[in-house]
Amino acid sequence: MSRVLVIGGSGHIGTYLIPSLVEQGHEVLSVSRGQAKRYSENQAAWDRVQQVVIDRVAEEAHGTFGRRIAELEPDIVVDLISFDLSSTQALVDALRGEVEHFLHCSSIWVHGHLESVPATEDAVLNPFGDYGIKKAQTDRWLLRQARLEQFPATVFRPGHIVGPGWLPISPYGNVDAEVFTLMAAGKPIKLPNFGAETLHHVHASDVAGFILQAILNRSASIGEAFNVVSEGAVSLRGYAEAMYRWFGHEPNVELLSFDEWRKTQSDAQAHHAWEHISRSHSFSIGKARRRVEYRPRYTSLEAIKESVAAAIARGDIHSP
Repeated sequence: MSRVLVIGGSGHIGTYLIPSLVEQGHEVLSVSRGQAKRYSENQAAWDRVQQVVIDRVAEEAHGTFGRRIAELEPDIVVDLISFDLSSTQALVDALRGEVEHFLHCSSIWVHGHLESVPATEDAVLNPFGDYGIKKAQTDRWLLRQARLEQFPATVFRPGHIVGPGWLPISPYGNVDAEVFTLMAAGKPIKLPNFGAETLHHVHASDVAGFILQAILNRSASIGEAFNVVSEGAVSLRGYAEAMYRWFGHEPNVELLSFDEWRKTQSDAQAHHAWEHISRSHSFSIGKARRRVEYRPRYTSLEAIKESVAAAIARGDIHSP
């Protein structure tokens, strides 16, 4: 088996990925600042993980992060927390000729607006907003390095990540516990526009599952980008109606124009919603199915319901 180093191992994806890597027999190193609390526990597996405390931001400021990672002598590196091109370039330059596989966590936001749905990986990228543009720049550069320089990179693009431990993007298109509390009580909610915009969630354990499959199918994944989402996106209205029924109520939804709807939200919440519904993402996982046998366990709604149930248990969402 391989020596696998995961950067950002204590976060959403790492909390599922790292125990699975251990159980498959890999030697695993988890690199983080050591501050995050894991969302789920498999203590027997975590006890076998080498925890490496490195502050990436501080090390990058000194130009030493890539060297620190290379000195740990990994065979495989999974980078879950790179957010701009220069960060990835410095790391890749330190790892050239030193690793067998480099897996980079990107985002569906590299796509921006879509020409057709469900979108495939070969769709033209139309990113907008700082986050999406930076992620797209990194994707393009990494894939070019794989083609022209034989750097063993795989790019994967998760959707809206959900799972126990944090709230899902809601039918409002933002992170709002109150909308779930209202639906749990059967009270009316207001949605923007026609409620036809879409969100594409994915359970964190399914993202981890993709990474495991990409490592197992290394030759089929290197040099490629993959959408990593659930089987299908959900519309805002369909999402809300399904949640009402899950709570045992008939749907009680009113539709408003976005300009009217935003008055019901704080400025920050309205902007967060606009960021999601203006993109209205919906993606195909056909390529990931064919090349690495990716099989997500959760539909969008199944993943959302598990997250909401955990939030109710924590007291973040109130349900009669």
